[in-house]
Amino acid sequence: MRILDGLGQRIRLAMAGNNPWGSGGDGSSGSGDDGDNGGGDKPKGPRNPWLPPGSGGKGGDGRRGPNIEDIFRNRGPEGPRRQGSGGPGGPGFRMPQRPGGKSWFPVLVVGIIALGLLATSVHLIGPQQQAVVKTLGDYTRTLDSGLQFTAPFPIESVEVEDVQGVRAVRIPGNDTQVKLILTGDQNLVDLSYIVRWNIRNLSDFKFRVVDPIETVNEVAEAAMRASIAEKQLDETFSGQGRAAIELDVRERMQRTLDNYQAGINVLGVEIEKADPPGQVVDAFRDVQVAEQNADAARNQAQGYAQQVLAQAQGEAEAFDKVYEEYRLAPEVTRQRLYYETMERVLSNTDTTVIEAQGVTPYLPLPEIRRRAQQSQPAATVTAPEGQ
Repeated sequence: MRILDGLGQRIRLAMAGNNPWGSGGDGSSGSGDDGDNGGGDKPKGPRNPWLPPGSGGKGGDGRRGPNIEDIFRNRGPEGPRRQGSGGPGGPGFRMPQRPGGKSWFPVLVVGIIALGLLATSVHLIGPQQQAVVKTLGDYTRTLDSGLQFTAPFPIESVEVEDVQGVRAVRIPGNDTQVKLILTGDQNLVDLSYIVRWNIRNLSDFKFRVVDPIETVNEVAEAAMRASIAEKQLDETFSGQGRAAIELDVRERMQRTLDNYQAGINVLGVEIEKADPPGQVVDAFRDVQVAEQNADAARNQAQGYAQQVLAQAQGEAEAFDKVYEEYRLAPEVTRQRLYYETMERVLSNTDTTVIEAQGVTPYLPLPEIRRRAQQSQPAATVTAPEGQ
């Protein structure tokens, strides 16, 4: 009980501003830093460690007891408050005050908030772009190109998208991948193609399908397989067949995407490569060479047939004309035909047969003519000697 009474007395002295650690008269409560001086005016005992030297008391270096209000006044949530940023006694930073003594901090906060609201309310949309507006997360309207205004975020949010730019997707994604498709004649063809598209309806594009790009890929592959299944293998290699396939794939894709309400416009499909599978490419090339040779022979035969047919038609027309003449004068026409036929036959032979009385049946007229031509230069040369 005595200990508690003594402790309570010291706490009361501390709150009254007196030193609880020594007496000012007899110095019987212990010796301190000033105990060897023996002065009666200076307090003895340990000093208060919370106060700087000379902050109170009698004699200049005595220490005043801490006041509980001063302790909590100089403290805050972050710890003991400092008097200045430049050290003891240095000046601290203070925000400039408005006329009237009020702080500029609330005005600065309000200005920053207003600037943020203005930045989220004004939108400059490009000439090839459109934007969808969502009010509290729900779609409300579509904005065209130009300077547009909306409610600030988070009340309304804006998503801008390029709707006129052409987008391309290549199937398969790179040259190392193989895309084998079955043709109508049960053959396999390795195809790679490009699909070009853009956005027709931005709201449908954003909110009707989960992944529009993946949807385009899947629809393109399904349309290509369906179109190739209706064609022969040779049609996929020819230029005219490719054009028909590209047009058919584009129409199939557009119908499917319109049924999905995807808001996508298919601009075109271009087949880059149509080759046989790599395992049979050598055999396929041999088959192609054989087909080309067969086509060449077939074309040559058709040309010869057309030539013979034209010649036969010409001869038939000539015979019709001769027949008309024969009907008018049969005997004369018969004799003329005989002479023309003999002339055409005998003009290509060296033997001449004459059937007449008193004439040699066989006359080698071409041989005689040839001998005469050979002897004529010799007679021309020997003529001066005879003179």
